[in-house]
Amino acid sequence: MSETSPIAGLHAATADLDPPLAALDLTALRANAADLVRRANGVPIRVASKSVRCRAVLEAVLGGDLTAADGFAGIMSYSLREALWLAGLGARDILLGYPTVDRAALAELAADDTLLGAITLMIDDVEQLELIRAAVGTDRVRPRVCLDVDASLRIGPLHLGVRRSPIRTPEQAAALARAALDRGFDVVGVMTYEAQIAGLPDSNVAVRLVKRASAAEIAKRRARVLDAVRSVVGKLEIVNSGGTGSIEVSIADPDVTEVTAGSGLYVPTLFDHYRAFTPRPALFFATPVLRKPTPSIATVFAGGYIASGPTGASRVPKPVWPSGLRLIGTEGAGEVQTPLTAASELRVGDRVWFRHAKAGELCERFDRVHLVEADGSRSTVPTYRGEGKNFG
Repeated sequence: MSETSPIAGLHAATADLDPPLAALDLTALRANAADLVRRANGVPIRVASKSVRCRAVLEAVLGGDLTAADGFAGIMSYSLREALWLAGLGARDILLGYPTVDRAALAELAADDTLLGAITLMIDDVEQLELIRAAVGTDRVRPRVCLDVDASLRIGPLHLGVRRSPIRTPEQAAALARAALDRGFDVVGVMTYEAQIAGLPDSNVAVRLVKRASAAEIAKRRARVLDAVRSVVGKLEIVNSGGTGSIEVSIADPDVTEVTAGSGLYVPTLFDHYRAFTPRPALFFATPVLRKPTPSIATVFAGGYIASGPTGASRVPKPVWPSGLRLIGTEGAGEVQTPLTAASELRVGDRVWFRHAKAGELCERFDRVHLVEADGSRSTVPTYRGEGKNFG
């Protein structure tokens, strides 16, 4: 699908609204959800909420309102306070993707049996266990925990992947599981997130070779880690792995009980060059032309929504409609204005549509998202920000 076709529909459906605004193409969203389910091949998909950050979209995916959405089950939350909020609204299967040291939130979790049953904490250090137990303030509750095991690839002194968990070997994982049991925790899962596979596009042969080597290494090591942890705690409810870019790698391991995905619903620009799937951009934002410094340059309002990660061109929003527009290298995307070249056809008051580099982060910039159907009908829903929620 070309970028211009769905954007023209969004443009027409939101013509009566003043930009800046964010719009979601529901046809593309449904196709993306169905494609994730197809790729997972029967393995449940846990939705990464950080890549969505809109409760209405989370509910549509998990509630089966999207085509083939019944392949989704559970949420991977990025904050305990977010998890408490979602559980309070009815979510019942929430896995934290990261450790927490929020003492007040931990105390709130411990005070409610429903929350304790709905939320699984992530750990990778005995010090986290000590902090959690102190925050809980009692030995009478048994929080559910999942072990985060480092899935990066190491070749000699090289570390290829993100810096996450210090737990890497079967011995380290078993020791942490034993420490958790001794301190009154229920160890219910193990997570291995291979960011160097899931988060890297297939941009060249070298990257593809590294991803292939990493997939082989983590498959062997994960099996040993799981055997070691099971020897301590018995059966595991959760063996979580993967991301949008690595679903096929994760489901190849029969030990994996679920995969995580979120960015694949919106498909931001960082996911444009993967071999495993065809990108269907779904989430866009529009901002208006304020002035014309020269006949070939148009300056639009705001636009400097830079994505997290290493600074560089890959983290900058991309102007995609009208086609051919380019950022100016000396200015880039700005806080309150963004000049664009090759803009001779644009006039003051026209709109320019952009795609963000990362998925859910765009929702931190807008209070609402306009959902557009194929027939041009439109509904509007709040983002996390629009509901007054900011989890960091």
